[in-house]
Amino acid sequence: MPKITFFNLPEDKKQKLIAAAKQEYSRVPLYEASITNIIKKAGIPRGSFYQYFEDKEDAFFFLLKELTKEYKKNFLLLLKNNNGDLFDTMASFFELIIKEEDNIHFLRNTFLNMTFKIERTFASSFSEIEMNENFQRMSNLINKSTLNVANDKELFHLMQIISSVTFRNFVKIFAQEVTLEEAMNDYMIEMNLLKNGLFRNNGESTSNTK
Repeated sequence: MPKITFFNLPEDKKQKLIAAAKQEYSRVPLYEASITNIIKKAGIPRGSFYQYFEDKEDAFFFLLKELTKEYKKNFLLLLKNNNGDLFDTMASFFELIIKEEDNIHFLRNTFLNMTFKIERTFASSFSEIEMNENFQRMSNLINKSTLNVANDKELFHLMQIISSVTFRNFVKIFAQEVTLEEAMNDYMIEMNLLKNGLFRNNGESTSNTK
């Protein structure tokens, strides 16, 4: 979390520092990032950087959290536009992310150097980490009548499954450099498998299944 001195900066200086940090984390992943490059681009002394952030990880996660806040707004808007259809919303959200050019290099470095902390942070764009008030707000927008879930606990676990599938597809895009069309087609295949179910019931009683 940035220090209070960062939030007290004039807006133009704050945005210049944010832009400098984003440029560095778009150039290289977090562990390779250089504070020297950030302060040179921002035009501030090294000491000033530590007045604003604890370290380069602090600056990185501030940027990532700000980005996920924007994505969460987009996800909730897509939910409303899709009348609460979760799978249509995920398809629209996935397409939105992979076609966004402004953050493509930042996202590539983020997904190809994924840690549990990074995954948890980004997942909040469309899947809450725990069942809390934020999850309830999201749940209220989802049309659960079309889903095979009995309650919010099952919806929560469904969102975790969808989250895992979505992350793996993001990583595949950046690691294999597949075309956007291929990425979208592959993602839709997996989403449709989840949507339609993986078990084919041929009318046999489960008690007779061995």
